[in-house]
Amino acid sequence: MCAKKDTIDSSLYNGLLEGNKQFVKDTLALDPEYFVNLAKGQTPPVLWIGCADSRVPANQITNTKPGEIFVHRNIANMVIHTDMNMLSVLDYAVNVLEVKHVIVTGHYGCGGVIAAMTNQEYGLIDNWLRHIKDVYRLHANELDIIKDDVERSDRLVEYNVIENVHNLCKTSIVQNAWLKGQPLGVHGWVYSLNTGIITDMKVSAYDNANMDNVFRFK
Repeated sequence: MCAKKDTIDSSLYNGLLEGNKQFVKDTLALDPEYFVNLAKGQTPPVLWIGCADSRVPANQITNTKPGEIFVHRNIANMVIHTDMNMLSVLDYAVNVLEVKHVIVTGHYGCGGVIAAMTNQEYGLIDNWLRHIKDVYRLHANELDIIKDDVERSDRLVEYNVIENVHNLCKTSIVQNAWLKGQPLGVHGWVYSLNTGIITDMKVSAYDNANMDNVFRFK
């Protein structure tokens, strides 16, 4: 049975629309041509592949403006080779927008990563979490000896970013861009909700030189 309209608190919904009006008013007060210029098009130099968590807004935590970061988000910032949504965004960003950097950004305290560490069944999302479990399996020797649950999940967050950077580099989209000589950097970051600080995982790649030979395009 569907919920009746009068049983749903509409104040939040209406507040969003009022918030939009205030946003437009405040923005135009600072720059009357802001929306005219924004509507002319986008040339963002960065593609952000991040977590869908509402506490990790790409523009806000990097102090950038609308139009400067092209954004794709999903549960636990995954790069999965059968995910046509992610691949379509990546293809458009690299081949049409010609971004200069693609950044996989995870965050400590990620619910998807924490859920993947359990043996609990959650439903449909289990099929997605399995990819994170595969990351755990790859690094189980280190992760299993970490006794503190928070410390272990934080480390898995880091490994999940690192492995998804590797997955990103292996895509035909990124490799073909490199083969064409297109300048493109691939990076991995982890954001702390507790401090607001981004940590660079130091796994940046600008070509496929260090990739395992079986994955490398020539």
